[in-house]
Amino acid sequence: MYLKSMTLRGFKSFASATTMNFEPGITCIVGPNGSGKSNVVDGLAWVMGEQGVKSLRGGKMEDVIFAGTSGRAPLGRAEVVLTIDNTDGALPIDYAEVTISRTMFRNGGSDYQINGQNCRLLDVQELLSDSGIGREMHVIVGQGQLDSILRATPEGRRGFVEEAAGVLKHRKRKEKALRKLESTEGNVHRLGDLIAEIRRQLKPLGRQAEVARRAVTIQAEVRDGRSRLLADDIVQAQSALEAELKDEAALTEKRAQIEAALREARDLEATLEDALRTDAPALQAAQDTWYQLSGFGEKIKGTARIAADRIRSLNDEADEPRAGRDPEELELEAARVRETEAEIEAEVVAHSELLAEAVEKRQQLEAQHAEEERRIAALIRAAADRREGLARLTGQVNALKSRGGGGAGGVGGGGAQPAAGGGGAAVAAAVFCRVGWAVG
Repeated sequence: MYLKSMTLRGFKSFASATTMNFEPGITCIVGPNGSGKSNVVDGLAWVMGEQGVKSLRGGKMEDVIFAGTSGRAPLGRAEVVLTIDNTDGALPIDYAEVTISRTMFRNGGSDYQINGQNCRLLDVQELLSDSGIGREMHVIVGQGQLDSILRATPEGRRGFVEEAAGVLKHRKRKEKALRKLESTEGNVHRLGDLIAEIRRQLKPLGRQAEVARRAVTIQAEVRDGRSRLLADDIVQAQSALEAELKDEAALTEKRAQIEAALREARDLEATLEDALRTDAPALQAAQDTWYQLSGFGEKIKGTARIAADRIRSLNDEADEPRAGRDPEELELEAARVRETEAEIEAEVVAHSELLAEAVEKRQQLEAQHAEEERRIAALIRAAADRREGLARLTGQVNALKSRGGGGAGGVGGGGAQPAAGGGGAAVAAAVFCRVGWAVG
């Protein structure tokens, strides 16, 4: 068995995928300071299950992921793949080549795989511990560990010797077995407590079991009684059902009879309706004839009453003596009436002519009256205009008087005053003449 290859992708300074193939006989990797030799060792320890952050020379586990540089962005995960040649069967697995990989994401998630199958960290540790390698084995010696080995105490040297002799894995298994024994012992103690508690509760549980058995018996009796009652109810219900079925049959038969009678009645009704529709015109004609005959009878009765009255009156006149006037007198009286009628007609014609004349005269007088009203209205308007003109002329006269008096006073001579006075009198006379004409 030997280490065949290791691939680092995004682990610390290995941003790109870097694969290192190890042939048999390679004992070391040589390189300058800062080339990443320690990162290769850290990657080997990390893929075999190292959980200590200080052992990986970091502050937290996320520091193993490539943090980025000025020319490259940081990555989101780190992955290390370790390939071991297992041709000699040193590893307890049925593969000639074993690939162990570990992947960690920046959010804290972590995956382990053996030959592409997801597994646990414990599975990786168990696989490597049987071969004498692992994260706690002596196969990885870091910086400063040689000095710690040289200066180690006897207890520390014993640990190194046990690691070299392959005792460590057995000690781990012993510790694991002891932890399991302690856990089993604790479970045994808890089981004893549970047994004691159960024993303590056996008597109450026995009483409850007895009560439960009695309850089961009582429930069986109750179920039996309910079954019997239900059976009786079913028998009664069946009897009632049979009686109701008989009644239903009788009612059905009676219903059939009634429906048959109803159909006959409807047929008869239809027949009568047809006969009524057929006889309706004759009935209407008979009614009209009866009304006409009734009217004729009333007329005949009225005529008979009138005839009887006339007969009675004729009989009464025949019994009384007659005292008639002379026809000549009647003719003379008729001539006088005709003359009077002619005179009245002549008076009517004369009075009609007079009425026409009066109407015509009235119309003329109404027209004259309207004309006079219009003339009076025009005179009233003219009088108003003249009063307004008189007031205006009076104002002009007063203005001229005031002007004439001012001119005389201004000149101051005796000859000028009569002239001014004469001119004012002439204007006033002319104005009053116009006013008098307007008023007259």
